[in-house]
Amino acid sequence: MTTTLTPEPGTIIIFSDIWCSFAHIAVHRLHTTRERLGLTDRVRFDHRAFPLELLNDAPSPRPGTDSEVGRMAALEPDAGWQLWQAKDWLYPSTTLPALEAVQAAKEQGFAASEQLDLALRRAFWAESRCISHRKVILDAAASTGVVDVDALAAALDDGRARRALSEQAAIAATDRVNCSPHLFLPDGTDHANPGIEVGWAGSYGIGWPVVSSDDPSVFEDILKRAAA
Repeated sequence: MTTTLTPEPGTIIIFSDIWCSFAHIAVHRLHTTRERLGLTDRVRFDHRAFPLELLNDAPSPRPGTDSEVGRMAALEPDAGWQLWQAKDWLYPSTTLPALEAVQAAKEQGFAASEQLDLALRRAFWAESRCISHRKVILDAAASTGVVDVDALAAALDDGRARRALSEQAAIAATDRVNCSPHLFLPDGTDHANPGIEVGWAGSYGIGWPVVSSDDPSVFEDILKRAAA
């Protein structure tokens, strides 16, 4: 099992779950800031799983994600958001197949896994699609234009990325990884939910997030240090 959390220069390790709204914001900001700084060819994202359903021993409750949409969308509307619009029974009960697919896509390179991860986040948050379903995952892969869908399907069929997912979940369960998202840089620093300070009014799924501060500019520094 690979346990190092200090990546090679030019790489940012990102522990997160796909149905985490804070991770949706962070990943969107990483992509857009990397492009704006002209660092797309110099910095890559190594996505690793922080599977909330395993850490919490239960699926993520829909009332929780619903309560986050309005508040978090106001911070980064271009990331893509909407309240769940599909039938209730199509709401995903797990993100493990999607998280596994992102790991499987690494066989095709970080660019493939990055774009699949981004497409799956948009599928859930902006398009109300059931990312538990194999066809939805493969459709998201096809939409990227960079993922070899047949190769990904073969990897999902034989489960070759499942061990990596389990190993990452074990690391996520330790005190080395604090939350989704948690970023690790080549200089040895790490950043939990970078730029956002948040608390809760009421319990999760009943109350709502209360953001005390938000500083998107931190991603510029993170990306520049990763590229150094």
